[in-house]
Amino acid sequence: MKNMILEKYSSNWVNNFTDIKREIENALKGLTFTIEHIGSTAVPNLDSKPIIDIDIIYYNQQYFEKIKLALEKSGYYHNGNQGIEDRDVFKRKGKLKNEILDTVKHHLYVCLSESKALERHILSRDFLRKNDWARIKYQQMKYELAEKAKQNRKVYAALKELNVNDFIDSIIAEKSTPNKV
Repeated sequence: MKNMILEKYSSNWVNNFTDIKREIENALKGLTFTIEHIGSTAVPNLDSKPIIDIDIIYYNQQYFEKIKLALEKSGYYHNGNQGIEDRDVFKRKGKLKNEILDTVKHHLYVCLSESKALERHILSRDFLRKNDWARIKYQQMKYELAEKAKQNRKVYAALKELNVNDFIDSIIAEKSTPNKV
């Protein structure tokens, strides 16, 4: 069965992130934040869904409303935290047109710098970047889940959510164990 969910790694994903980041930085001019490329598209040689995952990181709770307002003015809407504390989701409305933000598929999250969700995003990305064995194991798991889901994106997302948490927990445990690389 041909895999329709996952695509071979593409260096274009880094360019896509850079383009989106530039647009978001313009929208948030004058505010204090950091933008990180996270998720599988941020890991070289990791096959993935071709959707760029992005975290906007803020450092003081009072900054959130300003970031939210600026994102709304640039055509996003706040979609709540979708059940994950300290990670707010923003999606495009389709009313304000932006050639890059409306054509490059992406997930946009806004996280407080002390957020556990942000910590998981960064730890897992960095671990997968540094450890080929983990990247290969993770990629294999993703392909197995896609096949199990019979290429249904919603079923795949649900299966991945269940399995990825365990995988990330094992990475975090591995990372926090002394004398491990």
